[in-house]
Amino acid sequence: MRLYFIALQFLTIIPLPFSVRCGEEDLGRSMSLFPLVGLTIGLFLAGTDYLLALALPRPVTDLLLVTLLAVVTGALHLDGLADVCDGLAARGGRERFLAVMKDSRTGAVGVVGLVLGILLKYEALLNLPLEHKREALLFFPLIARFSQVQLTVGAKRARQDGLGSAFIGGAGLPQFAAASVISLASGWLLLGVVGVYCTATVCLATWIWKSWFHRRLGGITGDVIGCVSELNEILCLLALLALTGGKP
Repeated sequence: MRLYFIALQFLTIIPLPFSVRCGEEDLGRSMSLFPLVGLTIGLFLAGTDYLLALALPRPVTDLLLVTLLAVVTGALHLDGLADVCDGLAARGGRERFLAVMKDSRTGAVGVVGLVLGILLKYEALLNLPLEHKREALLFFPLIARFSQVQLTVGAKRARQDGLGSAFIGGAGLPQFAAASVISLASGWLLLGVVGVYCTATVCLATWIWKSWFHRRLGGITGDVIGCVSELNEILCLLALLALTGGKP
């Protein structure tokens, strides 16, 4: 349970009524339970959706859900999405890309990336068939956190400092195997074959992005992990929309 709480503290701003000891390699080891933290976030979203739907129209409810997702995660991964968008827009090689991502200021391209990402997430969620919505709310944060594990395990460090480097140093095949079992079982139990298809889609996309960032940057960073997580939330929702017959 200690590793779960370490993962929960890192991935969310949910306060804990007790302190958790975190050793040098515990961050990486806690990645085996990242999907469970994603499921915890999903439970929060699904419960909130149930309560809000009693009083509010669906468009307002879904916009509040997207807002709450950003709040409960401290917008950690949205920051990574913006930084990577700014890095992609910067002219120059690897060092320039890394320098722009490390800059605390957000540029115009980063803002555009954030707006488009949030809009895509909102529109996909809004158009999901109602009979699959709660399962989708449970699943898409889970599979996005699993993609963080897939992206990190076996990756090279694009820079030697930062949180991304700490995770790479502590995560290995045991963490990936445990996270894979949790994610596949959850996908099957929640959505059946649709969950398996979505998991496969996200895994393929993560492998492509991992390969691209290794070629472009020589490895990954914490910003890259956050960016890919956001992209995979969007991809999962779009895949669920396509596979469950959303609104035309």
